[in-house]
Amino acid sequence: MTHQPLIQAEGLKKAYGPRTVIHHVDLTIQEGEVLAIIGPNGAGKSTTLDLLLGLRKPDAGHVRYWTATPSQHIGLQLQSTPFFPGFTALENLRMFAAFYGMKLKDPELMQHLARCGLADTARTDALRLSGGQQKRLAIAIALVHNPKLLFLDEPTAALDPRARRDIRELIQALAADGTSIVFTSHDMEEVHKLAQRIVLIGDGQVQASGTPEQLLDQYGGDSWRTCIFSSLKSINSINILYKISRRYVYVDHYDNDAAKFIAR
Repeated sequence: MTHQPLIQAEGLKKAYGPRTVIHHVDLTIQEGEVLAIIGPNGAGKSTTLDLLLGLRKPDAGHVRYWTATPSQHIGLQLQSTPFFPGFTALENLRMFAAFYGMKLKDPELMQHLARCGLADTARTDALRLSGGQQKRLAIAIALVHNPKLLFLDEPTAALDPRARRDIRELIQALAADGTSIVFTSHDMEEVHKLAQRIVLIGDGQVQASGTPEQLLDQYGGDSWRTCIFSSLKSINSINILYKISRRYVYVDHYDNDAAKFIAR
């Protein structure tokens, strides 16, 4: 089966004052794939995602989309979703659907919630849901307009093992249904289980790219984590070997950016 690129980024550069965060990034997101973008904090990964989503403008380079209206066809789950206080999961989903100009009735909203395993908590205040349930609600919100491409930012970070398993199974089900998925993670086991292709960003550039098997062959080692560490050694990033195996939290504040992305 031939896949067409959904997003093509070429020569992306971004600086904040005198500090260049993205030096040169070429990246393609293919239709039908599950792509993991990994890298340590401060390597330029989150800025790259911002540029791909149009949340920030590159200083150089360009991003091409398969559609003239990407915000209507891309779903975005952020680490912190600004749920409406005092609103139930169902009501939050209805509000976010309205941002896309959709007036969904309760049965349709319930189908979206059920898809994400939230049918039994539809009438619960969103802020009273567990961490795993809130992550699933954030994914349901990202899917409410039936996007072709879904971005998931650390979807299992800070969750207990059962909640992580539930999110991973949801991602696998979405991929099986044909949704193209880009996700970030510092859990190498998760990356190996879910990703069909991996992009490693370090020092503001794409340092490695390929399927898990290709990267294992290229960098060797007897485990996936050893492979990633070896690839980092090859780019003189020995100082970040420990960081990449740890969970982390983005320093950017995304609440306003999420609203801006929906409004584009």
